[in-house]
Amino acid sequence: MKFSIGGSLKLAFRPWVEGLENIPAEGPAILASNHLSFSDSFFLPAVLDRKVTFIAKAEYFTSPGVKGRLTAAFFKGVGQLPVDRSGARGAGEAAIKSGVDVIERGELFGIYPEGTRSPDGRLYRGKPGGLARVALATGAPVIPVAMIDTEKIQPPGKVVPKLMRPGIRIGKPLDFSRYHGMDGDRFILRSVTDEVMYEIMKLSGQEYVDIYATAAKRQIADAEKAAKAEKVEKGAQPEGKTE
Repeated sequence: MKFSIGGSLKLAFRPWVEGLENIPAEGPAILASNHLSFSDSFFLPAVLDRKVTFIAKAEYFTSPGVKGRLTAAFFKGVGQLPVDRSGARGAGEAAIKSGVDVIERGELFGIYPEGTRSPDGRLYRGKPGGLARVALATGAPVIPVAMIDTEKIQPPGKVVPKLMRPGIRIGKPLDFSRYHGMDGDRFILRSVTDEVMYEIMKLSGQEYVDIYATAAKRQIADAEKAAKAEKVEKGAQPEGKTE
């Protein structure tokens, strides 16, 4: 199913790719990518000859009805791995264990260090948990990846995707074997994560913002909420009267 989905995506969108030679023909590796769109987890596997496994919400695999079964089949077909995200700490540990399992099988593990999609197309601070811990626990090389323009294909809230060419830049593998087994040191985790994010920034050309994307989303939501409240308040005032 992966090949049929991947072939359809390549035929319809014709994504361009740079750096495919940096993906090893065999053996484990971690693909660390920026995250612009829901479709990132589909376009990257579509251009690779090898299977790459990403983490996905367990709800995508357990929804009832025909639509739920089709969604589950689709996510399994493109190499998504279900993880129960109920509870922040439990979710993080489950994702790390899943990543280690994939690497120990000698496969490719895909991860988004930002932890969530960028709310505005900029690159946000990487979370020092999953990526660095899997890399240091396994010794697997980390390959930085930049998705280009995927957010323009299907912005949040849009159901029908726009037919256009996204891009994918794949960087050279990063070796963190010097830190192998030091996955309990938070300073090392931060250093490894920042080094990977710097390489992603160079590949993507994105503006870097030194806060977490989750915090940026809260700020945006709060600003939108305040703007709506101000609009309602102004609309409630009698005509011609000002404070």
